[in-house]
Amino acid sequence: MREDIYPTRKSDEPRLQKREDPTVWSEWHADAPLSREQTESYRKNGFLFLPGLFQGQELHTLLAESSRLRSSGQGLEPESVIAEKDSGDIRSIFNLHRQSETMARLFSDRRLAEVARFLLGDDVYIHQSRLNYKPGFRGQPFYWHSDFETWHAEDGMPRMRALSMSLLLTDNKGFNGPLMVMPGSHETFVQTVGETPDDNYKSSLREQKTGIPDNDSLTKLYETHGIETPVGPAGSLLIFDCNTMHGSSANISPLPRSNAFVVFNAWSNRVQAPFAAAKARPEFIAARENAQPLKAELAPA
Repeated sequence: MREDIYPTRKSDEPRLQKREDPTVWSEWHADAPLSREQTESYRKNGFLFLPGLFQGQELHTLLAESSRLRSSGQGLEPESVIAEKDSGDIRSIFNLHRQSETMARLFSDRRLAEVARFLLGDDVYIHQSRLNYKPGFRGQPFYWHSDFETWHAEDGMPRMRALSMSLLLTDNKGFNGPLMVMPGSHETFVQTVGETPDDNYKSSLREQKTGIPDNDSLTKLYETHGIETPVGPAGSLLIFDCNTMHGSSANISPLPRSNAFVVFNAWSNRVQAPFAAAKARPEFIAARENAQPLKAELAPA
């Protein structure tokens, strides 16, 4: 029987558990893609914000592709397009790196892929990618959660050796539903309660109810770590650990919020059978059969 060192959805009571894995898996060196200060900040806080990493024509190309994907939907796998449950607005488009050459080039860009390799200390592959969108006035929230809790329970990711990168495609202000993080929360795993329903992804991608932390656990994390909101101009990059507690509120401002989101997992940490679900989520949400080590490329055209 395989060992499950991060049990969740298996008890009637939530529990806070100390992290068993490193956050940074490589020793810093002079040729590292991040500075020593950036590396230590990521290790301590569980996230790193890089303002204005993409600018000019690069950013224009990504914005145009984002608009094309949302407006036409031509050639997209129907199941990969997730609509808001009430308005019908596009909430997310999954499997982005397999449905858009422009986004595939972005995610293999050295400024992303080499950082992921360094922080995870291994070859990496794309576990998941998606375009998130919150239109002005009616963009819905993403409730507090640790991504790893879901990836472990429903995808079978064994250890905390993965990270997310979110490239801002629109300006993120304090008022248009930006991502909020609890710095340092990545050191604590929140075991949640409630069994995973069959085909949970069909509802959870619109509104997650299973696998979310309880109020007492969130309050304890907040009292220990507080909340920060990394905001900045389009083209900025937010990197955060797989277990960093994060969420975002609704967007009731006139300004839309959009980001291109990618999950890098260590090749040695490839997913297995789910730890707390009857069957694994589909390939468009969590790469399994089509996973392969990523080759870093030059910047997108």
